[in-house]
Amino acid sequence: MKEAKPHYNAEITAGSLLLKESRAIVQLLLQDADAKMWQRAIAVDNVLQKTSPATAKRMATLIKKRLELMPRELWGMIADGTTEVATQCLLAAAIKHSRLLGDFMQQVLRRHYRAFTPKLETREWEAYLVECAHIDPAVVTWSAITRKKMGQVVYRILSEAGYLDGTRSLKLQPVLVTTEVSKFLYTHNENYILKCMEITHE
Repeated sequence: MKEAKPHYNAEITAGSLLLKESRAIVQLLLQDADAKMWQRAIAVDNVLQKTSPATAKRMATLIKKRLELMPRELWGMIADGTTEVATQCLLAAAIKHSRLLGDFMQQVLRRHYRAFTPKLETREWEAYLVECAHIDPAVVTWSAITRKKMGQVVYRILSEAGYLDGTRSLKLQPVLVTTEVSKFLYTHNENYILKCMEITHE
């Protein structure tokens, strides 16, 4: 019997939206780089400009996994779009890759926007994971360090995307999804992602 795929994964700990690094990885994807080209770019040429080859490899793997879930058209928007467009494209890819991020936006962030509560609390992440464990029991097996790191990365992603004004204050800010990104998600039937990203204007 085939084992059920976990509803949530902990891979988000490898990095936030990583705009600069993602634009470098996008170029490799657009060139249809083979394994040798990937190895050279990441380990030899150090296109991600990381001090540790292991860190570069881990980051490249995460970014590639996220971007390969999205159509090639989105890669071009990341490569050639404005910082705002590219960042929102990367958020969309991150949500596609991590249901944990998307559900947090839908369940926790939306509640704050609707209630006009001005900020998140750091403790809300742990409370959210308790709820997630009811959906995916594997969540309870994650270590305390992993759980904390995931929360830090999620808050950083939300800050980079403009939903929070910083990872310290955790104050909520309104975000308008650009027409370009909104149209892309709509035409590709990415309704869940679009719903996550439009939470500030419901």
